[in-house]
Amino acid sequence: MQNAPYVLDMPARRTSCVVFSSPHSGRRYPESLLNRTILSENVIRSSEDAYVDKLFSAAAEFGAPLISAVLPRAYLDLNRGAEELDPALIQGARRSGHNPRVASGLGVIPRVVANGRAIYSGKLTMDEARLRIDTCWRPYHACIKSLLAESHDVFGQAILVDCHSMPHEAVAMASNAKSKRPDVVLGDRFGASASVDVVDRIEAAFVSAGLNVARNAPFAGAYVTQAYGRPARQQHAVQVEIDRALYMDEAKIVPNENFALFQEILRDIIQDITRIGDDPIRLAAE
Repeated sequence: MQNAPYVLDMPARRTSCVVFSSPHSGRRYPESLLNRTILSENVIRSSEDAYVDKLFSAAAEFGAPLISAVLPRAYLDLNRGAEELDPALIQGARRSGHNPRVASGLGVIPRVVANGRAIYSGKLTMDEARLRIDTCWRPYHACIKSLLAESHDVFGQAILVDCHSMPHEAVAMASNAKSKRPDVVLGDRFGASASVDVVDRIEAAFVSAGLNVARNAPFAGAYVTQAYGRPARQQHAVQVEIDRALYMDEAKIVPNENFALFQEILRDIIQDITRIGDDPIRLAAE
């Protein structure tokens, strides 16, 4: 591979224990994928968290690193475990218990994009799957581990903010007649991946900007929050899902007329989130 599978935007000096990650915003589609897919160029991008890396690009300005995927989710899903191989797509992959993500075609090497549309007409070899994991997945997660370790060493705690966007239609699932449709959904795996105080303060940053926030429905967090959320060890992981209609034309997959304004709104939110590390967050003994 000619280039690193991620972009790491580091601040001139780290002043925050927060690390931002955008695992689904990659948009460099390898020829090996485009030559094999049965989807059009626009359809294959439907599972991409388009431009999320740009939305969170101010992180380094406030002393926090931002790691962003280069390659797309349709090629490799960095928010899945390396072992989440789909037997329906990967030759020789073994089924290991029931994994709803794999069963639905959304393993570490996805079989489908949004709305269950198949990416390929046949199977991939195990060698190809392992190559993608070894050259893309492992370096990305090694970098996250290194950044979180640095946060612990310097600040005594680490907060990982896992940045995503969600289809506007998915937001309807998180609203009812008694509640407003959320602009943002925070996922902490129902309290397992972050302390209440951390999630409260992240939520407050979005609410103070005038955005409606829900928690854990319809998205509670996937591999990244599960793997890195260790609140008892002062390591917190929170997934952030933003309604795509706020900043992009979902059909055309291009920024809409509100993009620049929403990016500015997020800039203030990012600044508030990076300040969470200004004072130590300690959990009561359980």
